[in-house]
Amino acid sequence: MQQSLETPAARWVLLATVLGSSMAMLDATVVNVALERIGTDLDAGFAGLQWTVNAYMLTLASLIPLGGSLSDRFGRRRIFVVGVCWFAAASLLCGLAWDIETLIAARALQGVGGELLTPGSLAIISASFAGADRSAAVGAWSGVGDVAGAVGPFLGGWLVEWNWRAVFLLNLPLALLVLLVVVRHVPETRDPRAAPHLGVAGTVLVTAGLGGLTYALTAAGGQTSSAVV
Repeated sequence: MQQSLETPAARWVLLATVLGSSMAMLDATVVNVALERIGTDLDAGFAGLQWTVNAYMLTLASLIPLGGSLSDRFGRRRIFVVGVCWFAAASLLCGLAWDIETLIAARALQGVGGELLTPGSLAIISASFAGADRSAAVGAWSGVGDVAGAVGPFLGGWLVEWNWRAVFLLNLPLALLVLLVVVRHVPETRDPRAAPHLGVAGTVLVTAGLGGLTYALTAAGGQTSSAVV
């Protein structure tokens, strides 16, 4: 059901989608300023800290097309809610990480949550608005996401002064707020023309290709043999 941005119901929908996608954009940059403290606390080397950033960006970027297909086929609100819950759970694991390997794995899981909620939020906007309202809503979604990415280093610097784990644990109250708004104000929609196949094989190949390239570029400056690189 498409709505006008002038109505309170439409504004709730926009709030939920903007907040959800902003969490994913925020975590793409907020961690950068915490790397020094993470390295000290978890006794991590340069490669481990690089993978703390790479693991998130790799899964987020390579799996986004799959997230969009899942939203169209199984319900945009449902996949968005799954993404928010997944992202929050992975953020909790990041905040509780006891070594760098656990943190890297949790960051990869965070990226999976991000790839579910990011295209899901945009799909909800596309289904909820039409014409000029849709353009305005997409503009707000994109603009706030860019602001979240830009604010990330400043927010991260402030949180790191207290504890680097707060950088990740901040996502928990944000996720709870998003879920409360979604459950109460966002209707479920699907695309009846969605493709019957999800393209899992292609997604696996894209992830493996990007992962291999990322590994090679990361390992090239280390002790890894040139044959492996």
